[in-house]
Amino acid sequence: MAKRIVITGMGVVSPIGTGLDTFWQALLAGKNGIERITQFDPSDYSAQIAGEVKDFDSAQFIDKKEARRMDRYAQFALAAARMAVEDAKLDMEKENPDRIGAFVGSGIGGIMTMHSQYEKLFAKGPHFISPFFIPMMIPNMAAAHVTIAYGLHGPSSCNATACATGTNCIGDAMRVLQYGTADVMLAGGTEASISEAPIAGFISMKALCTDHNDDPAHASRPFAKGRSGFVMGEGSGIIVLETLEHAEKRGARIYAEVAGYGSNSDAYHITSPAPHGVYQAKCMELAIADAGLTPDDIDYVNAHGTSTHMNDLGESEACKAVFGQRAKEVPVSSIKSMTGHLLGAAGGVEAIAMALSVQSDMLPPTINYDEPDLEEGLDLDYVPNQARAHKVRAAISNNFGFGGHNACLVLKKFAP
Repeated sequence: MAKRIVITGMGVVSPIGTGLDTFWQALLAGKNGIERITQFDPSDYSAQIAGEVKDFDSAQFIDKKEARRMDRYAQFALAAARMAVEDAKLDMEKENPDRIGAFVGSGIGGIMTMHSQYEKLFAKGPHFISPFFIPMMIPNMAAAHVTIAYGLHGPSSCNATACATGTNCIGDAMRVLQYGTADVMLAGGTEASISEAPIAGFISMKALCTDHNDDPAHASRPFAKGRSGFVMGEGSGIIVLETLEHAEKRGARIYAEVAGYGSNSDAYHITSPAPHGVYQAKCMELAIADAGLTPDDIDYVNAHGTSTHMNDLGESEACKAVFGQRAKEVPVSSIKSMTGHLLGAAGGVEAIAMALSVQSDMLPPTINYDEPDLEEGLDLDYVPNQARAHKVRAAISNNFGFGGHNACLVLKKFAP
């Protein structure tokens, strides 16, 4: 029998707040985290808004000298990891470091460092490039900084599967624990890519919302009629996973049980999802079956819900394929309506939201849902605009990335 895996700690850095309680209360209040970009002057860009992290002080988590040698995306990850470890009350001095690891991924990595160093290269020449350029830029450094900070010698890795990154990291960490390779894993995703080139690139491919620059609060509108593209976000979500045996031995508080994980590929297109959400549905079914459950056991879908035309349509069709006649009875909500799309960090942050939903029987809303898109058949229960009390025995979180990377995670309410 596979080992049971549980969540005992969580840490989050997000556009709607840093810290678990701040984040959760903001979600339940339907707080908007989208505003005009401040990290550079967006005046010449057709998309001028993003979900920036506004309350982050790296000095609260990281030595100032070390912070200067870390890209923003890695700072977010280490901060979220420290919060998660503290939340789990995990005393690293009493743990075997060979039995603890970290799977922390990023879809893009240190793009801000790359931008600043290329500016130096072109303006001053190659001799002015920082010796920390490469280790600040490469996407595995978030996991590396977490393991170095705690002296962890267990499995350490970095997925880079676009928007599925965080979920893949958590699912793969779950497998490591089930296989018995470790007792504890820190897992999730991180991203900080609100800079000139990424924004320009997503604009060029017509993925970003460009028609709400004067009304950013209503720009991210998953599943609603008139949705016109996603809004970039940044942040990190890291969770502490443990085998149930290890968690019970140390008397840990348990948020939820990580019951199932599914991963597959559309194998269809570099950016567009396969039509009708066929392989997204299969990924959901893989995760549900891995949990030893049936679709009838799922009480909530924490949706990928990007606010793009094709994603929201395909995900809705996937839910209908999975849940059948029950589809309209299963609440589906997207916290990207509040945070924007955190790319590689989305799966980590959204897993945290789902864990809190499972624990508390409260569902965060999909804000900005002012008009249904019935012409497209988007007629599910998207938990419009207001948080809702709802009994959650088990829930599924979906994340679907460019290139057809699909990842789904099932959590269920913990029962000894």
